[in-house]
Amino acid sequence: MPEIGKKAPSLTGLTGDGGELKLSSLKGQWVVVYFYPRDSTPGCTSEAGDFRDLYPQFRQRDARIIGVSRDSVKSHANFAEKQKLPFPLVSDADESWCQAFDVLHEKVLYGKRHLGIVRSSFLIDPHGKLAREWRGVKVAGHAQAVLDAIPAP
Repeated sequence: MPEIGKKAPSLTGLTGDGGELKLSSLKGQWVVVYFYPRDSTPGCTSEAGDFRDLYPQFRQRDARIIGVSRDSVKSHANFAEKQKLPFPLVSDADESWCQAFDVLHEKVLYGKRHLGIVRSSFLIDPHGKLAREWRGVKVAGHAQAVLDAIPAP
């Protein structure tokens, strides 16, 4: 699990557009990595929409956004197209990203226990170090809080 001020994990993943994304290739700019439970569910759709709507302001601050869930590349492609998302969604089918950022935890849904993603976001600075983290995120206002954590140019 990365610690504030320490180097972010070096990870690679497949994106909804069929490409490959290397986290280390984004060094030199701010990077937001947000983990969400599942494509096309109400909270996840709302969160993605908030990041989408603020995307121009993130770009003004030289920041990239990456969404990550365990959904398939195909699911991500459909979700991104339907929601008009201007940023990549990484398919973490092997859970390597989730494990590296320690976002998989036991959850209870309808009385059943399962391992699921705890909605979390991480801000990586231009030097590739973890600058900030948000765990157990509530969607309302979160994207704006992440934007506010990035210094204005």
